[in-house]
Amino acid sequence: MISDEAPAGGVPLAGFGSFYAGGRQVRIEGQPISRIQFTPTVDFDWDPNGLFHIEQAYVQWFVPARRRHALPIVLLHGGGFTGAMWEATPDGRPGWLQEFLGQGYAVYVVDNVERGRAGWCPFPSLWPGPPILRSAEEAWSLFRIGAPQDFAARRPFDPQRFPVAAFDEMIRGAVPRFPRQTDDAAVRALGEVLARIGRPVALLAHSQGGEIALRTALAAPERIAALVQVESSGFPPAGAAVAFPVLQVIGDHLDATPLWVDLAARYRGFAADLAAQGTRNDVWFLAERGVRGNSHMPMMDDNSAGIAGEIGAWLRTP
Repeated sequence: MISDEAPAGGVPLAGFGSFYAGGRQVRIEGQPISRIQFTPTVDFDWDPNGLFHIEQAYVQWFVPARRRHALPIVLLHGGGFTGAMWEATPDGRPGWLQEFLGQGYAVYVVDNVERGRAGWCPFPSLWPGPPILRSAEEAWSLFRIGAPQDFAARRPFDPQRFPVAAFDEMIRGAVPRFPRQTDDAAVRALGEVLARIGRPVALLAHSQGGEIALRTALAAPERIAALVQVESSGFPPAGAAVAFPVLQVIGDHLDATPLWVDLAARYRGFAADLAAQGTRNDVWFLAERGVRGNSHMPMMDDNSAGIAGEIGAWLRTP
């Protein structure tokens, strides 16, 4: 059973760094030059023509001073978020980045295509715009923190493990993104990330990132030691062979919306398909394991450290 132990503090590092992976170069031509206010005291002629690099991923990596496991963990964010979602919880506790470092894993945190420090190019001809930005009200109900009519009062589901008092802090981390149109580019970029790492990894993805992670893993199974899908919105095509272990982690209140009722059934169906293939897999419906109240954001819930500990132990199980 997942415990409620307090998370570990800061983790000493042997090293850390960053790199970009993937993307492509494009040339923009025929655009007018504009006079812009470069600073309050300096004007500047901005020329939007020239060579640009787009659709890359940004990766920050960390190696703990006490590395106890050879398997690296790659963390991939969900829709509308960046790799920052793994750094800390909204109420200031260590995030899963620190938790897995504390367990002795090297950790790679990805900002995928058009998110965070991966950057993006603002020319409409290069992106299938416009992007969308999730509202606080949508996050409240979609993330299963509370019913839509209870948003104004910030009255959550009972029980609820998400730190509701810090809800606004979570929303600060939301960024614009494209709903679907950049998925192919994100799969290519994540594939380049795994190639750059150069050895099999545990790929851990959340929500929309689960679609990207699964497609990438199916395209390059030799680079995947295990796939952890945290409330994923991605499933393999019918008949797809899955050659690596899979863990699905799912929270509570799955009857909150028709979407989650459907996804819960699909999680079970995915697990059954994997079992029929003889693929090692586990599906953790946390409420069925006696852990009630987890939201769509278990890496931010009040038992996030315990869940990370259970995932780490699963990765170490043959």
